[in-house]
Amino acid sequence: MLVGVVGKPNCGKSTFFKAATLAEIEIGNYPFVTIKPNHGIGHVKVDCADKDFGVQCNPREGYCINHKRFVPIEMMDVAGLVPGAHEGKGMGNQFLDDLRQADVLIHVIDASGSTNEKGESVDTGTYDPADDIRFLEHELDMWYYGLIQKVWNKFSRTVKQEHQQVHKAIAKQFSGLRATEDMVKGIIKELSLQDKDITAWSDDDLKGVTRELRRQTKPMIIAANKADVPGAKEKFEKIKKEFDDYTIIPCSAESELALKEAAKHGLIDYVPGEDDFEIKEPDKLNDKQKKALGFIKDNVLKTYGSTGVQDTLNTAVFDILKYIAIFPGGVNKLEDKDGNVLPDCYLMPPGSTALDFAFRLHTDFGKNFVKAINVRSKLPISKDHKLENRDIIEIMASK
Repeated sequence: MLVGVVGKPNCGKSTFFKAATLAEIEIGNYPFVTIKPNHGIGHVKVDCADKDFGVQCNPREGYCINHKRFVPIEMMDVAGLVPGAHEGKGMGNQFLDDLRQADVLIHVIDASGSTNEKGESVDTGTYDPADDIRFLEHELDMWYYGLIQKVWNKFSRTVKQEHQQVHKAIAKQFSGLRATEDMVKGIIKELSLQDKDITAWSDDDLKGVTRELRRQTKPMIIAANKADVPGAKEKFEKIKKEFDDYTIIPCSAESELALKEAAKHGLIDYVPGEDDFEIKEPDKLNDKQKKALGFIKDNVLKTYGSTGVQDTLNTAVFDILKYIAIFPGGVNKLEDKDGNVLPDCYLMPPGSTALDFAFRLHTDFGKNFVKAINVRSKLPISKDHKLENRDIIEIMASK
């Protein structure tokens, strides 16, 4: 799974990425800071299974704070997008090519309206951030449309002459973007094109199919960044009503980055995604730091309930992609051979079975699968049993 962070230049996209990953990347108040995509590791937050057993886990990857387990996810911050990207403007061609790999997109917008469509600074509140959502949709839609439009005449004639099934042919054309046959078949039916000769499809028909393909293969969540800037809250409420088919989360990436850096240096206790933090040693903070932390507490955490960064990651992975977190464990003991308690937590796609999980642990476990046991209930489950979020599963395999 790969989470892509997208948006126009200078909207706080790279700050969001750094706040999520603490990766060492360049951040600047000017367009096209990001030229090549940055890769890093973010974390989604899960209620750790250790609390249910009165123990403390020892994560092999990620970390756990106050029984909140932070599980690693791969993230990518790509070059900024400007209108006309699908025609090659700005870093358009590179941006779109980089996006092929992403399973879900986090679209970071400047909710304060202080940057125009090109990412240039303007007076706060003078630009409508709703335009950024519209233009990104348009660029992605035109990118998908362009992938097939340039070969459409030959493609459609070949499909008809060779009596190919339309949904299978289109799915193959978009296989690099994870389109499936069932997905395309459903879209064609939804648009009432199943009985229409493919060579008679209009341009609007083709755009309709590719638009729906984009929505399903590149699902998107909106991170309304700079939500702490005066006037941003009103703009956030407006775009939330206008784009009610999107999940839109108010964010302050700068605040999240400041809190994580302060926690990293031992100045505060902070659990990402929470609505408060605790200053550990006030005497070690200067007046500027105290003022900044006070601003974050009053204008971000008390206003929105969090900085929004962790909420955005969790929503993207668990609500949009519908992944589940599964812990390997044993009925008789939760430790591995080295004594580490619940050292692993795996993110699995929706519909994953016990057998899928066995293969995720090791190919040999999958090939030699005997049975699985739900550690909480201590009951055996079949290989086809669909797992649920936070299950603890013991896999038994023959040697």
